[in-house]
Amino acid sequence: MSGKPRLILLAFSLALLAAAALSAAAAPPAQEGGLLTATTAAVNLRAGPGVEWRRLGRLEAGTPFLLDGRAPSGTWARGITPAGQIGWVLSENLAASGDQIAALPAIWVETPFTLPPPLSGAPAPAALAEAAPPPAAPAPPASGLTVTAANRVNVRAAPTTDASVLTTLNPGTPVNVDGKDATQQWVRGAVPGGAVGWIAARHLVITADQVLQLPVVEGGASAPPAASAPAEPASAAPPAAVNTAPVSGFSYGGHVDGFGEYAVSQMRAAGMTWVKRQWRYYSGQNPGNTAGLIADAHAKGFRILLGIVGVPKEVNNPGYFEQFAAFVGGVAAQGADAIEVWNEQNIDREWPAGSIDSERYTEMLRLAYNAIKAANPNTLVISGAPAPTGFFGGCSPNGCDDAPYIAGMARAGAARYADCIGLHYNEGIVPPTATSGDPRGNSGFYTRYFYGMLNTYSRAFGGAKPLCFTELGYLTGEGYPPLPGGFAWAQNVTVAQQAAWLDQAVSLSAQSGKVRLLIIWNVDFTHYGDDPMAGYAIIRPGGACPACEALSR
Repeated sequence: MSGKPRLILLAFSLALLAAAALSAAAAPPAQEGGLLTATTAAVNLRAGPGVEWRRLGRLEAGTPFLLDGRAPSGTWARGITPAGQIGWVLSENLAASGDQIAALPAIWVETPFTLPPPLSGAPAPAALAEAAPPPAAPAPPASGLTVTAANRVNVRAAPTTDASVLTTLNPGTPVNVDGKDATQQWVRGAVPGGAVGWIAARHLVITADQVLQLPVVEGGASAPPAASAPAEPASAAPPAAVNTAPVSGFSYGGHVDGFGEYAVSQMRAAGMTWVKRQWRYYSGQNPGNTAGLIADAHAKGFRILLGIVGVPKEVNNPGYFEQFAAFVGGVAAQGADAIEVWNEQNIDREWPAGSIDSERYTEMLRLAYNAIKAANPNTLVISGAPAPTGFFGGCSPNGCDDAPYIAGMARAGAARYADCIGLHYNEGIVPPTATSGDPRGNSGFYTRYFYGMLNTYSRAFGGAKPLCFTELGYLTGEGYPPLPGGFAWAQNVTVAQQAAWLDQAVSLSAQSGKVRLLIIWNVDFTHYGDDPMAGYAIIRPGGACPACEALSR
């Protein structure tokens, strides 16, 4: 989850290489991808690589653990248990050797996790510790490089685990390799029986230097000829998807005002790895003006979400959508990790009255999405989060309730132009586990509840798109003068409740399988007036941050 650029270190597991020397009968069940190990003692499972990260649970000694990577220092490794728990464990409490851990790719907390739970029959710790050294990889022959499969592995039609399986190799099967993909994680080769396809390099007896010497190639996959034992027929390739950004996994962070060193230290202690800043776009601005914010976040170890919103009175100017799209594309080119396209566009505070229209916004989103992806395919595109409200009783010239608004976005095809659907939740006065019991009038209205918002937005898009809370916060006036009249509904919320509810909301989001990113509103705002932003801040008057303490556990 760090804001530093993801390190791509090409390394291959000694355990997998050693598997080629073991008989099929003695080897543990095959698992595509990762390093299968086990805990050697009872150990805490944490949300990140350090004791400051929240404790997710406790693993008993001997728990199978399938690793997908390590922290750059190697002190911590990330994996998944048979029960599906994903987290980080101190490497010294795993049966894998130091060399095996070092051979894993270095990853960040927010690197998407793609492995399934480990199969039954994980190897005993002793078996891993005593694995034989790997055989030397063969020198490349005149026509390609001949290597062998280190364990049971699938040959796929494309360099991704989503691609169809052409055939499956047993340990020791020779493979004639002629190229690699751009990530250097997959190689293309021909196997006995005539199939040509892609194999994850970590499953082959091959050195990093040998992979580096291979040329980058594309395509070229084919199933075995009819005379050989055919693999299962590959299903027809799906149509090309508009959305190409990785959206798996879960991360969280905070919306900041100053982003000073104290705020940074508190965010780190809370386990946050994203920071959000909002940018007001005026026609003619240079997108390079955002470079400083992006560089500052990355230098401090955070990924950055920029919420970019324009000036309502400019929206109806001729060519404005194209100008806005060009600007956000330029921001993506500066290295922004995520961009939220506008903010609360369903109300006249952020979009001109009389023009509020979900279809029209979706057209802006389409242009912005295409510009962002053309400039930086890795930038996560988040649709602008509407204001959660039932004030308008539907839609009117001055505003539209968020439920019909997002339904209109869905009908207009917004899912094709966003990696994540943005939403806000900022009016809760009950725990996020509650689905009823709000003491205000109309207590059953969905915007009052965490699950009400989560489920309303998920259902609007048929559950097919991940959600991003670009603002989630709980208001409390504790430590300040009485809340202004428009916010008096939160007058009984305490700082202790704010801390506990934010902690619960982060956990529920991570467990939901529906949420990609959660931004806490907010970290360090100090304005307290008609809009009491400081009442939402988790750094309270005097500097205490009970929410940070709750999130760190």
